[in-house]
Amino acid sequence: MRYFTDTDMGLDIGLVNLAVESAFSDHGKGLVQMPPKVYVTLPEGDFRTMPAYLPSLSIAGVKVVNVHPGNPAKGLPTVMALTIILDIATGKPVAVINATRLTDMRTGAAGAVAAKYLSPKKEIVLGVVGTGKQAEAQVTAISRELKIRELKVWSRNPDHVRKFADRFMEYPCTSGSLEKICDCDVLVTTTPSRSPIVKSEWIHDGTHINAIGADAPGKEELDPAILKRAQVFVDDTAQALHSGEINVPVTKGIFRETDIAGTLGEVVIGKKKRADAGSITVFDSTGLAIQDLAIAHIAMRHGEKIDLPFP
Repeated sequence: MRYFTDTDMGLDIGLVNLAVESAFSDHGKGLVQMPPKVYVTLPEGDFRTMPAYLPSLSIAGVKVVNVHPGNPAKGLPTVMALTIILDIATGKPVAVINATRLTDMRTGAAGAVAAKYLSPKKEIVLGVVGTGKQAEAQVTAISRELKIRELKVWSRNPDHVRKFADRFMEYPCTSGSLEKICDCDVLVTTTPSRSPIVKSEWIHDGTHINAIGADAPGKEELDPAILKRAQVFVDDTAQALHSGEINVPVTKGIFRETDIAGTLGEVVIGKKKRADAGSITVFDSTGLAIQDLAIAHIAMRHGEKIDLPFP
């Protein structure tokens, strides 16, 4: 068995985007095994277990990932992750992967795939709500699929906005009120909010939204009225109903499973699509275990390795 460290080093985000797109394609065709993630709630956060089998890559395994919003104050990442890869023939563990950075990258790639297929424009003004690691990952990945003409960035902390703008100096960057940031072509929301912060009246026709932050029960970033106006595409229906952007509106009876326009995998394979250029589209991202296997397959060819005896 091998332990992989620094697995984000040398990974080309374009290659990651392609791998994640392929995994969504397999999902859309019903070619994967992936039960919904299981949550364990802790006093200051939670952790999730995410198993899957991706036959097209002959890879199976499970990721364990935490979300602790208070970690940055302790000098730790909010999200940390470990992926275990199993031999398909015997079930023997063949790799343990430090998946902390990989989790950011694969989620960014999912947003990029969604924007590629659902944005009506190929040259965009990109609005970003939140300035953490996932916000950075979204901008980096989306820039490989669409031409970013301008960045609009919002954070409650102005210092965070300035640092974020410095990270992406290749793009003209503006900041301002949340309403101003929502005046864009593609909007990415990456906050841990448990109540809506983006109002429906701020979203104009033709906008595509990557709703990234709501990834656990009780979280939501978007005014439910946006969902009622929009075509809502989910990464996985069962997970989205339980813990995606739609989970609270569904619990309250505002939004129904039958209101879901389709999955991103169905969009990738051409089964579903944006209705027209004036439609509002939402990608409800909860994060899929098949994304983790897709990026693990790449990382195992690049990361630094330490051999560990097993059993």
